[in-house]
Amino acid sequence: MTPRIMGAVAARVLTQLRHDHRTLAMLLLLPMLLMTLLWWMYDDAALGFDLLGPALLALFPFIIMFLVTSVTTLRERSSGTLERLLAMPTGKVDFLGGYAIAFGVVAMVQSLLAVGLCVLVLDLAIVGPPWVLTVVAVADALLGTALGLFVSAFARTEFQAVQFMPAVVIPQILLCGLFLPRSQLPPVLEVVSGALPLSYAVDAMNSVARSATSDLGGVDPAVWADLGIILAFVVGALVLGAATLRRRTA
Repeated sequence: MTPRIMGAVAARVLTQLRHDHRTLAMLLLLPMLLMTLLWWMYDDAALGFDLLGPALLALFPFIIMFLVTSVTTLRERSSGTLERLLAMPTGKVDFLGGYAIAFGVVAMVQSLLAVGLCVLVLDLAIVGPPWVLTVVAVADALLGTALGLFVSAFARTEFQAVQFMPAVVIPQILLCGLFLPRSQLPPVLEVVSGALPLSYAVDAMNSVARSATSDLGGVDPAVWADLGIILAFVVGALVLGAATLRRRTA
């Protein structure tokens, strides 16, 4: 792992994104538009937006970053760009680390915009500090990025990369506690839910929004535990992604 090479990969990805206006708009504006749509839906419903808003602030960045990262990485491999990079002094860890840094920067901007919109404009009611909500949103977006990098190794076409969405993302959405509290799930599904990273992302968002403590800057300690688990999944996915990454799509 070479920090200089990793930084060069990250700079290259950010330059590509800067010139890809449609992808950049999807990454930065789509979460804001979706949260605004949710607020509009619940405009006349008491507490509806305040109840669902924090969880969806975790879901939307995760889903969008997963989709964009998996397709973009596969495109790099199928076009031969990855093979040319790895022929130089660029290791798999440098490649994946550079992508994670680049999309991490995008995730930070994305989360700042989405959380700022929800708290300052849409009046999302939260008990904890807004900056912690932003930190968790960034971690959720990084989780989507890491899983997208990982699953892209198993796809041969961009269509196949998109097909991983119902297999990897939708079960997590169903079991994360959004539709039914995790404690009320059947015992087997509750165990499965505990093994899925998105469950901790939603738990962290809900904890920031609905509970606080006088310790740790007014943040529920459970938030930091959930955040640690999310980051562990991020690191694990990146390590597995480096181990399974192929130079070229067969």
